[in-house]
Amino acid sequence: MEERKKALHMNELAEFSVALARSAAPEAMSWFRRPMTVESKPDLSPVTIADRRMEAAIRARINRRWPDHGIFGEEHGQENLDRENIWVVDPIDGTRSFITGMPTFGTLIAHLVGGRPVVGVVFMPALDECWVGVRGRPTRFNDAPCRTSGCARLRDARLYATSPDMFDEAGRAAFERVSAEALMRRFGGDCYAYGLLAAGHVDAVVEMGLHPYDYLALVPVIEGAGGVITDWRGAPLGLESSGHVVAAASPALHEEILALVDRSPA
Repeated sequence: MEERKKALHMNELAEFSVALARSAAPEAMSWFRRPMTVESKPDLSPVTIADRRMEAAIRARINRRWPDHGIFGEEHGQENLDRENIWVVDPIDGTRSFITGMPTFGTLIAHLVGGRPVVGVVFMPALDECWVGVRGRPTRFNDAPCRTSGCARLRDARLYATSPDMFDEAGRAAFERVSAEALMRRFGGDCYAYGLLAAGHVDAVVEMGLHPYDYLALVPVIEGAGGVITDWRGAPLGLESSGHVVAAASPALHEEILALVDRSPA
């Protein structure tokens, strides 16, 4: 009976997470490819009215449904991070894509229990594509199971990173070591590249400088599709991780990439 109750609760969390992401989509699309003011945050990353309004609406829904849960959001900060249950929200992952008219921006919702991401949603408002990961269950893409490619060798791998500008000097050298061995490398995508990895179209993503709201939703999605996602030292990703991320289609490919990046700080 206890296991059944846990399963039902996980279903409820997953359904609510998808509803959160989808409920904010109309706000994003009302501004997409239309004139808007773009501001710079203290770290010089861009932010728009859409980012702020979307997160505010998502947080309000969480607080109404689960007022005792913590929230970690990109735009409106942190509250109650000492709680067992924490929501991690990125209303628009890929704001640079959003403001330049690229449809590869996404909304990321993660639910953590005891610091571990147990539910992750990657929703692409402009494409109406959605990945849902629940710990211990197969990842679903648009309501159908999806799997990574299973690629086991870097020489056969299609490698992605959002931008070469995200790497510092040591990180760029590490990425170059990896990409020199890969079948091909491509840039762009933000969270979309990880969704494509879960669906078998991309084999690896190597990035640095990410924040918890950038990567925690990705963990159940990648793992539930048969992939591996960790920091550059192979440690599980959590709220305190460095933001150096390696995601791969198989354990063997993941290990091969780690061997090439582990000379850089993680």
